[in-house]
Amino acid sequence: MSLKSRSAVVTGSTSGIGLAIARALAKDGANVMLNGFGEAAAIETERAGIEREFGVQALYSPADMSKPVEIAGMIAGAGKAFGAVDILVNNAGIQYVSPIEDFPVEKWDQIIAINLSSAFHGMRAAVPGMKKRGWGRIISTASAHSLVASPFKSAYVSAKHAIAGLTKTIALETATFGITVNCISPGYVWTPLVEKQIPDTMKARGLTKDQVINDVLLAAQPTKQFVSVDEVAGIAVFLCSDGAKNITGANISVDGGWTAA
Repeated sequence: MSLKSRSAVVTGSTSGIGLAIARALAKDGANVMLNGFGEAAAIETERAGIEREFGVQALYSPADMSKPVEIAGMIAGAGKAFGAVDILVNNAGIQYVSPIEDFPVEKWDQIIAINLSSAFHGMRAAVPGMKKRGWGRIISTASAHSLVASPFKSAYVSAKHAIAGLTKTIALETATFGITVNCISPGYVWTPLVEKQIPDTMKARGLTKDQVINDVLLAAQPTKQFVSVDEVAGIAVFLCSDGAKNITGANISVDGGWTAA
């Protein structure tokens, strides 16, 4: 277990990519703090299951990723409980699909807050301790939309482009402190976030569900396959390893060839 004695905070980790990353880090020996919304019983089942299956400490924080004070409190709480926050995974994200003239202002503000600003607040809180200890790993879940755009996703694409820039900036600031800062840019991964946007895309484009899946979601991915959550999690674990200590400021695509064109 190469991450034994390390501790991680993974935002947006009660389902989907975040949960897969948290489980993969725990499997490699790291203590983990889960975060996100959902049914209390289901979250407790996941938390207890991680402890039982991997023999690590697993905690849960209900911190709202749109509230800076709660984000700072989550990092401080994890540091107190675990002794340190060695790994921060900024994964929390939401989506909304609409033409810009109909895009609700409150949805823009919410997406920027949760998909972008939460990463800033988490890094701001975690970096001082990482610098003091001379070791840290920060990973943000970006998206193929950090590199290319799609219509009707103005807030999401803007936030993900900004995550890539934030990653580069903090990588440079922390390069001499044993800290690496990277982002992973998946193509379409079959998660609740993707599934929930299908009805809005059907409405926005006037398409059927099958047409959205095959002609919109997978149209850009040459492999014609969804990326799996475990593939993304595997990259996250590698980025936390000693073998990746000189990978920093990178935006790693795992998108079935989408951004190769």
